[in-house]
Amino acid sequence: MINGLDYWRTLPIKQQPTWPDAGAVAAASAELSTQPPLVFAGEVDILRDRLAQAAAGHAFLLQGGDCAETFGGATAEQIRNRVKTVLQMAVVLTYGASMPVIKMGRMAGQFAKPRSSDFETRGGVTLPAYRGDIVNGYDFTPESREADPARLVKGYHTAASTLNLIRAFTQGGFADLRQVHSWNQGFAANPANQRYEKVAKEIDRAIKFMIACGADFEAMRRTEFYTSHEGLLMDYERPMTRIDSRTGTPYNTSAHFIWIGERTRDLDGAHVDFLSRVRNPIGVKLGPSTSADDMLRLVDKLDPNREPGRLTFITRMGAGKVRDALPPLLEAIKASEAVPLWITDPMHGNGVTTPTGYKTRRFDDVVDEVRGFFEAHRAVGTHPGGVHVELTGDDVTECLGGSEHIDEADLATRYESLCDPRLNHMQSLELAFLVAEELAAR
Repeated sequence: MINGLDYWRTLPIKQQPTWPDAGAVAAASAELSTQPPLVFAGEVDILRDRLAQAAAGHAFLLQGGDCAETFGGATAEQIRNRVKTVLQMAVVLTYGASMPVIKMGRMAGQFAKPRSSDFETRGGVTLPAYRGDIVNGYDFTPESREADPARLVKGYHTAASTLNLIRAFTQGGFADLRQVHSWNQGFAANPANQRYEKVAKEIDRAIKFMIACGADFEAMRRTEFYTSHEGLLMDYERPMTRIDSRTGTPYNTSAHFIWIGERTRDLDGAHVDFLSRVRNPIGVKLGPSTSADDMLRLVDKLDPNREPGRLTFITRMGAGKVRDALPPLLEAIKASEAVPLWITDPMHGNGVTTPTGYKTRRFDDVVDEVRGFFEAHRAVGTHPGGVHVELTGDDVTECLGGSEHIDEADLATRYESLCDPRLNHMQSLELAFLVAEELAAR
C-alpha cells in the first residue's frame, strides 16, 4: 500500500502531460531528487511567520511575476527588471499601508501551465497543447510539442540560476531603499502619472527624515524576497520534496510558497493530497463559483491545525463578480476558526479576446477587481492581505489601458507572453500607487 508523500499516486490527477517514454521521465525525476534544494526549510519557516502577520492584518503580501516563465526569458536583464518592478511596487505599498510588505516573485519555477484543452488545432493540424517550457516547446511542430522529460532537469537548472540572481540583487545593494525610491521618482515625474507625484514626494520626505535621524540604512540595502509557483507538475514537485534534517518533516524545496490552481483543487485529487503533506505555506486559487462548503473542506484538508501563515486563499473572481461572490466566503471563514491570508488575483478573472485574436485584460478591470476586493473585506470586517499580479519589468503591450493608454492597435507592438497577458512596468507601478491609496484609506 502506498501512503505518505506518494499517496497522491493512487488518486485522480489532472493537468499532467502525456510523456512518451516512462523510463526517461522516471530517470529525470530520479536525477532531480539528487540535486541540491532550491530553497531551505528555515527560509520557508520565516515566510510562514511573515504570512501569519499578513493574515492578522499586520503585513501585506505582494506576489508578482511572469504568467509562464520561459527558459529563453531567464536572462540577467529580464530577471533584474522583474525584481526591480516588484521592489518599486513594494516601496509604494509599504508607505501606503504603513506596514511591512512581503515580496514574493512568481519566479524561479513558474514553468508549467494548466491548459483548458490537451490539444491545439491550427489550419487542420492538431498537436498537443503547449504546457510550459518545462514540458514542451511553444513552436507549433510535432517535434516541439512532444513532451520531453529532459526539460524537467533544464527547468531545475534555470530555476537555480534565476534564484541565484534574485539573491544577488536583493542582498547585494540593488534593493537599497534610496535607489528604489529614486526609480519611483522618475515614474511619478512623468506627466501621465502626475496624480502619484504627491505620494512620491511624501516618501521622499520620509526617507530624508530617516537619514537625518541617523537611521541604519545598512539594513535597508537588502531585503527578503521569496519565490513561488503553481505546484502543477508532479514529476518535478515530488522529487524536489525533501525531509528536513532538523524536524523530520517534508518540505517542497522547489519554492518557498506553492499554490494549487482553480483547475486542480479537487478535494479528492492528487494535488491537494500531496500539498497537504508538506510544510510550505500553501495557496489555493478560488474562482467565482467556489462554494463556502468547498472552501471550508479545503481548510480542513490543507490546514487542519488552523496554523497562522499556512493557508492563503487567492481569489480570482472577475471585476463584475467579486463584490457578490467574495463576501459569503469571507463570512463563512469568519464564522469558523480558520485564519487564512486573503489576497486578490485581479488578472485571471478579467481576460478578454480582441477581434484580432489577442488575449488581453483591461487595466481598469484589474483595478476595479482590486477595489471590489477591498470593499468586500471592509464590509465583512476581515483583512485584505495582498495582491497577486502577472507582470513583467519590460515595456510590453499586452494589457489595455493605464496611463500609457494602450489600445487594441498597440497590442501588436510588443506582445511577448506565450500564455496570458501581463501588466508592463508602468502599469504595475500605477497599480501599486492605486493599491497604496486603498491601503492608506483603510
